[in-house]
Amino acid sequence: MSAAAEPVRREPTRGQVISAGAGSLIGWAFDLFDLFILLFIAGTLGQVLFPVHSPTLSLASVYASFAVSLLMRPLGGALFGRLADRRGRRLTMLVTVSGVGLATALMGVVPTYAAAGALGPVLFVLLRLVQGLLVGGVVASSHTLGTETVPSRYRGLVSGLVGGGGAGLGALAASVLLLVVSAVFPGPEFLVWGWRVMFFAALPAAALALVVFSRLQESPMWAESNTGAAGAPAIDHHGATGADVPTGIRALSSPTYRRVVLTSLLVVFGGAAQYYLTSGYLPTFLDKINGMDGTSRGMVMVWASLAILPACTLAGHLSERWGRRPVMLVAGAVNLVALPLLVRVLSTLSGEDTVAVTVVAIVLAMLSNAAYAPVVIFLNERFPTKIRATGTALTWNIGFALGGMTTTLVSAASPTVADIPSRLMWSLAAVAAVFVIGAFVCPETRGNLDRSAGDLHAGHRAGSTLTEEKQP
Repeated sequence: MSAAAEPVRREPTRGQVISAGAGSLIGWAFDLFDLFILLFIAGTLGQVLFPVHSPTLSLASVYASFAVSLLMRPLGGALFGRLADRRGRRLTMLVTVSGVGLATALMGVVPTYAAAGALGPVLFVLLRLVQGLLVGGVVASSHTLGTETVPSRYRGLVSGLVGGGGAGLGALAASVLLLVVSAVFPGPEFLVWGWRVMFFAALPAAALALVVFSRLQESPMWAESNTGAAGAPAIDHHGATGADVPTGIRALSSPTYRRVVLTSLLVVFGGAAQYYLTSGYLPTFLDKINGMDGTSRGMVMVWASLAILPACTLAGHLSERWGRRPVMLVAGAVNLVALPLLVRVLSTLSGEDTVAVTVVAIVLAMLSNAAYAPVVIFLNERFPTKIRATGTALTWNIGFALGGMTTTLVSAASPTVADIPSRLMWSLAAVAAVFVIGAFVCPETRGNLDRSAGDLHAGHRAGSTLTEEKQP
């Protein structure tokens, strides 16, 4: 490459680093906030939108609407990932977050089954499909902008902060909202107006997020890869020209990246399923198994959500020191045993034993969420800048779509409510095992963001990504 074609690389300012990290965190937290609203009021929605004879089938119907929207996320990842790779991470975040807020708020105006029959659940599912498409697009920007902007020594930390901490903050916001709305609309009133207000809250939350995003600057890595010297082709951050790196689904389906996507999916699915079967299923478990009222459930989820942030940030940072693969292997092995045991303990506790329930819920949430804290940067490091948003978003969304279906399977596989704990225990053991297998077959990726595209491609053609590179 000639000297004239070298892009001018500028170190991001402190303000740019802070705004990029905060923007990625808030963007993902906002979307998890919208998703948690549904999970937190699944029991209520089952009564007003999906009334059936069996309580577990009613729950399964609600979770099925959740799973259906998850199926749209890979499509959203492909569409908006392409947009993020071609037009930038910042624009994609602005478009998708706005859309998610509007789609979620509209769920609050759908008619109940009693008022309009099947029209209510049909409209609800359609809005869930739109929401799923847009949430899939948010991943393309929120999971790349921060890690591409911060210095290399903070990438693992930002991965944990965004991927896991964003989930914790989203759950925390939804928990606080549940507490407030349950107090304002207690008992039967929640069935009339409370659940609608929960969805309406997404609109002001989206407006607040957009205020924060207005200060965002574009990812410097993406900017470098799309601006070259006058008359020269754009240069990828890894050193390749646009002609060297195919883009979009065409690149990901090529022999070079097919194995990368498939092996990464084992890790993402295993981590996602642990998340959905613990943090995602916990509000329903506390309601149906422990018999806790809305206020008590909200308080338990607040403390559990607060604990997720430091746990994920620490796990992500440790992956920068010890490597992505060792941290994921250790976390997965621990969860293979610990998560089923914690569910067993939780199932024996009464809802009145608030302290014990809270402690178990905190440990459960910390362990399950910390496992996938390095996954954001792990995925980023498996793809060059030209296809990073598409590759990360598509792999993440497919894995989370499959993982999100496990909540439906647990409910549907439980003949009675009393059968839920045992089904949940076996499911957690199985998905933790998948996570460990995925981490084992995948190579170490730490340092790949700064390697040359030529080396990255050579490693992929050899059947794996690059081996570990020590960072200064």
